[in-house]
Amino acid sequence: MQLPDYFEKSYAAFEAYPNKLVDRTSYYGALNAQSLRFNKAVPSLLASTEDKTDVVFRDFDEDGQLPAREIVRGDAMLRTWLGDLSAYDPLTATLLGPLATKKDPRCRFVFIWGGSTRSPLKCTKQMLLRLLTYHQVMPAYLDFLTVFGSHSAPKELRFSGFRDQIHLEKISSHPIDPLRRSGRQFQLSFNLKSVTCKTPPTTHVESFLWSIRPVAIHHQFDIEEGTTLWIITKGNLELQKRVKDMTSSQGRPVDKTFDTAENCLRSTLGVHLMIAHFSAEEWRPYVQWLEDVVDLHTSSALDDSRSQQSVRHEFRADDLQLIQGYEDKTNEAIMIMESNVEVLNSLGQFYGALLTNPDFNFQKSCFKDIQRFTWHLDDIKYETKMQVKRANLLARIIEDRKVLVLQHLQSQATDKQSEATNKMERLTISMHQIGSQSQREAIIMRIITVAALIYLPATFVSSFFSTDVVKYQNAPDGGSYSSIAMNRWLQVTLPLTLVTILGALIWFLWADSQRKKHEAFLLGDLMGTTEHQVNALRLAGGARPNSLTQNSILPKG
Repeated sequence: MQLPDYFEKSYAAFEAYPNKLVDRTSYYGALNAQSLRFNKAVPSLLASTEDKTDVVFRDFDEDGQLPAREIVRGDAMLRTWLGDLSAYDPLTATLLGPLATKKDPRCRFVFIWGGSTRSPLKCTKQMLLRLLTYHQVMPAYLDFLTVFGSHSAPKELRFSGFRDQIHLEKISSHPIDPLRRSGRQFQLSFNLKSVTCKTPPTTHVESFLWSIRPVAIHHQFDIEEGTTLWIITKGNLELQKRVKDMTSSQGRPVDKTFDTAENCLRSTLGVHLMIAHFSAEEWRPYVQWLEDVVDLHTSSALDDSRSQQSVRHEFRADDLQLIQGYEDKTNEAIMIMESNVEVLNSLGQFYGALLTNPDFNFQKSCFKDIQRFTWHLDDIKYETKMQVKRANLLARIIEDRKVLVLQHLQSQATDKQSEATNKMERLTISMHQIGSQSQREAIIMRIITVAALIYLPATFVSSFFSTDVVKYQNAPDGGSYSSIAMNRWLQVTLPLTLVTILGALIWFLWADSQRKKHEAFLLGDLMGTTEHQVNALRLAGGARPNSLTQNSILPKG
């Protein structure tokens, strides 16, 4: 099999993809930027070893027959599958042997998957670059692959796009006839996103788990040979199962007939519609679920009853956060559905433009097929747009419900503050009563203290004279009454009582002065702190405090 020199050079340097493609429609800077983005994503995007690879092929010939083997693991098996029997000679540093020994099948499906959207794809970098170079895939497909792999947050899932590359000139500059490639072909690369519920239907509606899953599509079609290539990258093999059902004995004949180029194009349109239906079919249940959970969490905010018999729902700050989360999901769904509509619109416009291209071979033979295809796309776009309108309405409802919930939170805070104020008033009254009672008890104790203070010297003197220190039993006027003892008692008791009262008064005046000094110190410290806070607030608000002059704030000069 004699291959063109430009293809051999391109394929031999497959590791430099996309810089060594035969048809480079972009300048070197753009290709190099795409290569850098891809290489940066490789560690989390692709498998690191060949034991983790698993690429699924489905090849069809003119009779719609399948080969026996479908799964390719490792670069050596991929080379065998493609028909590459070359070997590297270390002495001459060249490849020896044929680079290709097999013609391209009529239709080839390649499914690259990873188990989930965030898992690395089960394909090594070497295998991927070999595959893309062998089929001369347009570089734009690399950008659609980078949304897969290990991401901490699925923000890259918001990326959408549609790219095309057309070479339909009747005289092609780069045909590869041994591989059944005329060079007159078009290529499409785009992505769509679907949504899937991961929990069983019996689960409570609030516990449903939904996952937004992208699919990256590359398609190329040779309008002379009818050879078709599909490279479908997705987190799982769901689309592979659907393609298998389409091309099985139960599928439509038009979807599995590849005997002519026209029938290959018709099969291509059927695969496009299958992918379009896949991207749109689950958005309606998803929007319905968002409506249900939003209503579940916010319907109580619409209850205007204020009667004493009704039990009002008490909202929390967590409820507001939860509602905000549902609003974010709704806006994300709106953005993704609108992106899907734009991609499907671009797809329909592309095939519609082919009908006006004078170099397109099937303007008449496939006119009705392409027309029906665009009609079906319009139906899918219409259904998706209806869900977008529905989701837009839901977003406005959520915004209004958030305002209601916020008002309820403010009302609940006011009610709690009023309740706390009432409790504080009752506590203040109770404390005032306790203070009044304590004040009365203090007055009584003060009276008792004063009385005890008055009688304390007399008690002391009486106790003193009752001892054996002074005795009046032998007085000449008898022992029943002694004026001398009385005089002595008065002479000692009255001065001592006066001294005691004066001492107590001096102590009281000293203690009162100390109390006033302490209160004045505390009041001065409080006033200083308050003035400092006020000045700080004024500075924060842009005003100058009264205690600072203009020269202390503004720079001199």
